[in-house]
Amino acid sequence: MEEQRMSIRDQVARLDAGVEALAGSVATLTQDAFVAICGRWSPRDMLAHLAGWNRHIIKGSGQIRKGELPFYDIDPGENYSNVNAVIVREYSSTEKPELLTELRASARELGQHLLALDPEAWDRDYGVRHRGATITVRNTVDELIEDYAHHTAQIEEWEVRDPGR
Repeated sequence: MEEQRMSIRDQVARLDAGVEALAGSVATLTQDAFVAICGRWSPRDMLAHLAGWNRHIIKGSGQIRKGELPFYDIDPGENYSNVNAVIVREYSSTEKPELLTELRASARELGQHLLALDPEAWDRDYGVRHRGATITVRNTVDELIEDYAHHTAQIEEWEVRDPGR
């Protein structure tokens, strides 16, 4: 499968593209739309959530490489609701420019961390399992990239449904 051969650099480029796609969607929102609840979260909450996860993945990748289950997998709640609630409170700003800056800064930190990894660590099975699945640095980053795409699509769908916001 082509994706399995993707280098760390390729994955970081995909992550950067996901960050910028989300940032572009959020940038077009009014302040009211930015803080309005869309489903369970506001776009503000989505930025806070992803900025936090960028930094969680840095710490978690170190734990994976030690053969440990990442801290966020220990008691995640349904769909990581406990972890996400803490992150959304931690990144409490309601200012769009501030959260966009935080999102990009945390993504840069994650990208730099990933690019500094030994390429053999990227796909290596360190024996870490969660809910029956093998956890690697690569598939952890893959999930984060998917999360960016998911939240970008949510914001874009929301704008189409309610363009007056």
